[in-house]
Amino acid sequence: QVQLVESGGGLVQAGGSLRLSCAASGRTFGNSAMGWFRQAPGKERELVAAISWNGVNTYYPDSVKGRFTISRDNAKNTVYLQMNTVKPEDTAVYYCAARDGLNLGYYAPAYRYWGQGTQVTVSS
Repeated sequence: QVQLVESGGGLVQAGGSLRLSCAASGRTFGNSAMGWFRQAPGKERELVAAISWNGVNTYYPDSVKGRFTISRDNAKNTVYLQMNTVKPEDTAVYYCAARDGLNLGYYAPAYRYWGQGTQVTVSS
């Protein structure tokens, strides 16, 4: 079993920055690829960043590429999402997720464990 707890969400103005954190406990964090997803009202949950178990490989969809950065600190069992130049369309609940595998996962079903989510609201 893995427990994931997100933090760092809040209200930010367009063009600003925000850093989300996800603290993991319950199993060997270093054996898990991780991802950040978001879900806006009335929309499907979408992947915004993924990182392999060792941090070497990352993935971003075009909607956030160049603005968001995912990183991890396996010594601290924590994964981060640095969000820069945020836009109103980034407003959503952001979820941290962990896989049972080492490599990147691109879709929600590839992830077994989920956090409770943290709200990010970008004002224009």
